[in-house]
Amino acid sequence: MSMERKDSRRESHTPAVTTVFQEDDVPDHLAEMSADEAALAALGYKQEFKREFSAWTTFAVSFAVMGLLPSIATTMTYGLGYAGPAANTWGWLLSVVFILCVAASMAELASSMPTSGGLYYAAAVLAGPKYGPFAAWITGWSNWLVQVTGAPSVDYGCAAMILAAASITHPDYIPTDYQTFLLTVFIMVLHGCISSMPTLWIANFNSVGTVINILCLLITIIIIPAAAMNVPKFQPNDVAWGIQNGVCLTIILFLSRPYTLPRAREDMSLFMYLMTDWPDGIAVLMSFLSIIWTMSGYDASFHLSEECSNASIATPRSIVMTAGSGSILGFVLNTLIAYTMTDVSEVMNSDLGQPWAAYLIQILPQNVALAVLAMTIVCAFSMGQGCMVAASRVCFAYARDDCFGIVSRPLKKVNPYTLTPVNAVWFNTTIGLLLLLLIFGGTAISAIFSIGAIAAYVAFTTPIFIKTVFVGNKFRRGPWHLGVFSVPSGVAACSFVLVMLPILCFPSTRGEDLTLEGMNWTVLVYGAPMLLVVIWFFVDAHKWFKGPKINIEHHMLHQNLIGVEGIDATPSKETDVERGSVDKSLSKTPSKTPSL
Repeated sequence: MSMERKDSRRESHTPAVTTVFQEDDVPDHLAEMSADEAALAALGYKQEFKREFSAWTTFAVSFAVMGLLPSIATTMTYGLGYAGPAANTWGWLLSVVFILCVAASMAELASSMPTSGGLYYAAAVLAGPKYGPFAAWITGWSNWLVQVTGAPSVDYGCAAMILAAASITHPDYIPTDYQTFLLTVFIMVLHGCISSMPTLWIANFNSVGTVINILCLLITIIIIPAAAMNVPKFQPNDVAWGIQNGVCLTIILFLSRPYTLPRAREDMSLFMYLMTDWPDGIAVLMSFLSIIWTMSGYDASFHLSEECSNASIATPRSIVMTAGSGSILGFVLNTLIAYTMTDVSEVMNSDLGQPWAAYLIQILPQNVALAVLAMTIVCAFSMGQGCMVAASRVCFAYARDDCFGIVSRPLKKVNPYTLTPVNAVWFNTTIGLLLLLLIFGGTAISAIFSIGAIAAYVAFTTPIFIKTVFVGNKFRRGPWHLGVFSVPSGVAACSFVLVMLPILCFPSTRGEDLTLEGMNWTVLVYGAPMLLVVIWFFVDAHKWFKGPKINIEHHMLHQNLIGVEGIDATPSKETDVERGSVDKSLSKTPSKTPSL
């Protein structure tokens, strides 16, 4: 068969994924690879994990990481505390529209580049050889920060709920900071052990955890309206939605009429329970912290793509399934809370120290409240473990490209017995344990929640912004894509994040009322490490960090190398491009840095 015929047959296949190889530069032994291995080889990486995740188990991990029930329970302070019931109803609806745009745009990237590096890898490829290393550097470090703070924040919430349950059964008991710290440490160590297990064990654990998460969420949604003992059982619409006489208040209207806490106490006709002295509109935007933090687990599917079968299809579907189901079920649960809560101030200021537990005690019989709280704790444990797994895969992917400098060598090793990145698991666990010392800093512990929101969406939207603004129609789509909605979705996603980034750094009070205790330390806790990372890049890292590295042997069929092309993800013996090479000795080079 002639070379022309072979090339013609190769070109007839629809490119399924992006590739870092230039034209006619292909991985060795392509014909011997499975479809997923060929797709990963096109991205420059050899297969190192077992592909034992399916679309369902990938969704299971990301849904567990999102953990709707424990996420909503843990972050009630930032939603209800800033804007009252309005944050749970139309506040959720408004913000989740833009969050779905972020998720859909991310899914499009995941289909084109299904690798554990995820957003970091996409930023490098899309930004090109000149700016790619810096884009990858910023995206990678921001994403690692959110991953490394994920498990500590979830486990902190889990520990707080366990101690709140103890307070309910023993009214004289008031949890202390050191007890919360020690319990959180214990939970994190357990998660580290589970995340060090073989991939199949982890997948099965998360499958069970997701089923439990969904069942507990549905049971809670049924129990709250059925067993609520408050009279009346449901608040009027104008209370639950924070709107008087059914008038649709927009953000512009809120910004035009400042409404502070003292005034709210004098005039409750608007039914806005504000715990901040910012204007109403800003307070509602600040309440989005709860929603953004809750709706940020869907990227876990992206980071597990190298362990998932049919990754270029299953991964984006998992991302969209997680974000879509989370949006709907989250709105249902939040709306129930808004309609059944009788006293926001009592919930926020309860001695239990955990608003979700205080809310349950306010509306449910004690035994029923404890049962719902117990289900929430189980879901939180599953969520924390999912966060730990996703974080370890991110850490491994970045270490594989030497993002961590001299520390990268041990972090990029896969344990020969479990075939999982055990070193990365315990590196993240150690960092998380150090972050838990913020518990002794009063309100400083809230910074790990703000970091989770800000760092996540900086990482999420950096490659989306590059794709939307600079790459445009030149973007190589995967088999799952948004079609004509790709650009509008990208624009909406980036606009939302640009608005929210400064808002999430606002303290709850301002002016003379602002104290060190009430300060929002997110700017320092997130900004300082990122500033150091940027300085590190320009001083030293730019000399050796060039973005994702190819770790698979490859060869070139010809020398006319131009641009970035796609590669068929379903190769067969008939399309063995390696055997079609005129000269097998041409330019065989292992482990080179790709031209991005």
